[in-house]
Amino acid sequence: MIRVPADAENAHSSSVESCPSLRDVHSINPTQLMARIESYEGREKKGISDVRRTFCLFVTFDLLFITLLWIIELNVKGGIETTLEKEVLHYDYTSSYFDIFLLAVFRFKVLILAYAMCRLRHWWAIAFTTAVTSAFLLAKVIISQLFSQGAFGYVLPIISFILAWIETWFLDFKVLPQEAEEENRFLIAQDASERAALLHPGVLSDGQFYSPPESVAGS
Repeated sequence: MIRVPADAENAHSSSVESCPSLRDVHSINPTQLMARIESYEGREKKGISDVRRTFCLFVTFDLLFITLLWIIELNVKGGIETTLEKEVLHYDYTSSYFDIFLLAVFRFKVLILAYAMCRLRHWWAIAFTTAVTSAFLLAKVIISQLFSQGAFGYVLPIISFILAWIETWFLDFKVLPQEAEEENRFLIAQDASERAALLHPGVLSDGQFYSPPESVAGS
């Protein structure tokens, strides 16, 4: 009985293991691949992905929510006109909430410019806005006298701090990874489509078939 060497067995097993991948390539449907590629290209033409659009909506919500709380705070203190003049025209760092509103405007402008208009695919912009927000709010809470002004002395700084960090988490763990994954899928589908085009040539047209002339009877 002839004994097969171990190297030959390993080579045979590796060739067998490679067969499923070849069968997978042969089983690829070019129509489905082209549909995936066209859908991805359609999303690219829109200019912004769905998850990035959700992030921009949340940034807008951040600005509107802080603005709403600030307006409520102006009404609670005795009327919008009187309190607005006191907090804006006679701004005092230790007692005014106007700077927290400006901080929300700052976050909105930077993040929308970076991730909606410029379509940035990096975390440095959100890291900058969150660092500025956190440092400013911590300094304001320590130095100012907000806690002596009622519930809004707690609500506005805490809400602003939480929203800034939620935006950071959402971009870093949802937007950027999902867009990178979609891009990788597109590249894989495009590569598989090119392979399928080589392995599955187009269907032969009618002009490529011909029939031989009929032979003369009795020849």
